[in-house]
Amino acid sequence: MKYLIFVVVAPIAEISLLIKVGNEIGSLPTIGLVLLTAGIGVSLLRQQGVEAFSRARKKMNAGGLPAQEMIEAVIIALSGALLVVPGFATDLLGFAGLVPRLRMYFLSGLVSKFFVRSYGQSFTREQPGNDMIHNKGKAIDAEYWREGEDK
Repeated sequence: MKYLIFVVVAPIAEISLLIKVGNEIGSLPTIGLVLLTAGIGVSLLRQQGVEAFSRARKKMNAGGLPAQEMIEAVIIALSGALLVVPGFATDLLGFAGLVPRLRMYFLSGLVSKFFVRSYGQSFTREQPGNDMIHNKGKAIDAEYWREGEDK
């Protein structure tokens, strides 16, 4: 449902913003500005994409898994799609995804969201052999001491 609202509200807000800018500076300068941001975005997309691909290739040649670079590539691709869509709000989001520091911020947010969620679920599922963790709701009362210490 929240994605449906975004799909409906975002284009309406984008059109409204384009109309307001068009009323302020004129229709031809607005169209020129949209085309300029799209052109700059495409060139940044090409540059950032090549850099991410190069880092991924280096990591694979070193025997590593380029997981971070793969997620970065997805963010870069989505940013490029946002830059090609006409509008100023989408361009702002697209440029944010192409700035390396902001992209790392998005990346850390995505990774923590997905990994924390899966980590938390692994302890809530009932699995065979998980009785030591859950202990079926019973408390364990125990004492311990180190060898050579008084009890």
